[in-house]
Amino acid sequence: MARPNKRTTLREVAEATGLSTAAVSYALRGKHVSKETEERVRKAAAELGYEADPIARALASGRTSTVGVLAGDLQDLWQQQLMAAIGRELLAGDRYALILDAGGDPGRELSLAKQLRDQRVDGLLVSPVDPSAEGWSAIADAVPVVSIGDALSRARTAGEVLFDNRAGIDAVLDYLRGLGHRRVTVLTPTGPSTPDRPADVYVREAADRLGIEAEVLPCPQELGEATAMARRVLANSPDGRRPAGPAPVTAVFCFSDSIAYGVYAAAAEASLTVGRDLSVVGFDDHPVSRVLTPPLTTVDWGLSEIAKEAARLAVAAIEGRRVRRKRILCAPRLSERGSAVAARP
Repeated sequence: MARPNKRTTLREVAEATGLSTAAVSYALRGKHVSKETEERVRKAAAELGYEADPIARALASGRTSTVGVLAGDLQDLWQQQLMAAIGRELLAGDRYALILDAGGDPGRELSLAKQLRDQRVDGLLVSPVDPSAEGWSAIADAVPVVSIGDALSRARTAGEVLFDNRAGIDAVLDYLRGLGHRRVTVLTPTGPSTPDRPADVYVREAADRLGIEAEVLPCPQELGEATAMARRVLANSPDGRRPAGPAPVTAVFCFSDSIAYGVYAAAAEASLTVGRDLSVVGFDDHPVSRVLTPPLTTVDWGLSEIAKEAARLAVAAIEGRRVRRKRILCAPRLSERGSAVAARP
């Protein structure tokens, strides 16, 4: 039996089975040996308490079995859910997700991406804060990168799982226009340092085409900060106090459901009823959105499929396998619930 304070070596397994260390290594990996030999080696390894040395294995293979997963901002509940789903998909293939949070900061995002590269992760999945940053090119040249949400415009990536934001924004604004809303406030997690993110550009184009007045405002995704921002929007004044009379905004379109939860909270403080006095629409269909009162009208992007495809593209790139489609475009599905209603005359 294995000694408690000493790691059993591959050589000891080889001596116990009468095989060479190379044959034992192949057997433990299920390669180039008979099924009978593989079973005999695995049984001996289990009895001896043998565990593969991850450092030695990484040195031999050039791989660490670790994949970097860089979230744009984990204050967003939907991104939390997505990162967890990606981690599960990778783990199912015996790979481990090292999840880091950029916190909505493009500078921090690139710094963390470089750190993951330098730690020799086998691949990197990123939901970018700044998809047009020049630094992505060098990172993608050093490690296979799969982009989620927006394309990295200056980098040659191993794959892309993109949101059809144009279709999603068109669907929401056309829906609100059909309900009679002509003035819509759009709350986006985009910060002042990255004003040209595709979704923010698309919303202005769609609003002009539909004849809607759309004011795009940056908004944090943390609940307290989102509530404070929504409070100012509903009051239409810097101090956050609501003036007498009807709310100046009839509809709020939030680029994440996490932001929408702040609008719900601010509306309650102002004695406004969502789904009656104010229409609110989200953009990612987090499970919490279904249990609000009223349930939130939002856009479902198919989170489980996004996680599956992103992990598949990353693993294929790590293993050097060719794939037919490196660019997956996720279609939006508007889930109509009770939070958006016809505008009052």
